[in-house]
Amino acid sequence: MSATDAVIIDVLNHTRRRERDRKAVRIWLGVVVFTLFCLVLVGGATRLTDSGLSITEWKPIHGVIPPLSAVEWDEEFRLYQRIPQYQQINKDMTVDEFKSIFWWEWAHRFLARSIGMVFALPLIFFWLTGRIEKRLRGPLVGLLALGGFQGFIGWWMVSSGLTKLVSVSQYRLATHLVIACLIFAACIWIMRGLSPHSRDLPPTARSKWAAGGIAFLVLFQIYLGALVAGLDAGLSYNTWPLMDGALVPADLFVRQPWWINLFENPKTVQFVHRCGAYVLWAATLAHMIVSLRLAPGSTHARRSVLLFGLVTVQAIVGISTLVMQVPLDLALTHQAVALIVLGFAVAHWRGFVGEYPPETAIVTRSSQFSSQG
Repeated sequence: MSATDAVIIDVLNHTRRRERDRKAVRIWLGVVVFTLFCLVLVGGATRLTDSGLSITEWKPIHGVIPPLSAVEWDEEFRLYQRIPQYQQINKDMTVDEFKSIFWWEWAHRFLARSIGMVFALPLIFFWLTGRIEKRLRGPLVGLLALGGFQGFIGWWMVSSGLTKLVSVSQYRLATHLVIACLIFAACIWIMRGLSPHSRDLPPTARSKWAAGGIAFLVLFQIYLGALVAGLDAGLSYNTWPLMDGALVPADLFVRQPWWINLFENPKTVQFVHRCGAYVLWAATLAHMIVSLRLAPGSTHARRSVLLFGLVTVQAIVGISTLVMQVPLDLALTHQAVALIVLGFAVAHWRGFVGEYPPETAIVTRSSQFSSQG
């Protein structure tokens, strides 16, 4: 075998090994994304069922074990009876009724703890076995740290409803959800970057920025939706396309200073959420039209059609949720589709950026070649 053939074989082996490693990391990140998806949905159910304040203490380790006896259930229920939500809203609640809200919050915290293990243990294994590319080590460790910080944010959110409020602060709820979505989106971004990409040219030089802008709009719309959920704003003004009898309702800025209405006036918050949906729908429509006109048949154009379809489905689900006064099943579907839209928007954006370039294989056989010469 010539020296050149040996080098070629080594490079091919390195390429195959890199492809196997990337596939393994993609599968792991896919599991993480699915677990995050379930976690956010359970968190949504916890909010919609007003279960988020049922566990009044933060026990990161001991809290894994739920009450196992009547005595322990009574103790947990007595802790709940101390907070304003019970005293002002649920003062007639029985222990059995308390259990129904307790399990939602416990499941949410259990999934949150589990995802730490789902992320950390494979990361350590892949790192020690050399399967994590150097460029990804910093971002993945950063995501792990952000996930740990998210646990603190979750308790910070819950604590806002333990002394004065009867529910959690909408500001803290929105912060908690947005961080979860950022972790979700980052995992998809990295996973997509480890996947093969088509060589289709983008429709325009600005298509990448348009796709990035759409992904940001989706995330911002989720933030607005969290404010709506935190204020129970979806339970009022349940008509569409009119709101309170008009396309642009009155009394949107009755509170002072005016900007506080954007965060604390349920009417204004719902109206802004509606407007955000219109802007997002129009942006994906324009992006699709440009892509189909300038790059028909390309992968980018096909993805733009699917993205527009997903946003349209989400709009229909959102309108249905509103006019039916937020039934649990439709509300959770609305949240699930929002995550799907976010994930696809991020993957679509990554499609314009392309996959991570392969790390260069350095093959040294100088001593062998010298001896053969």
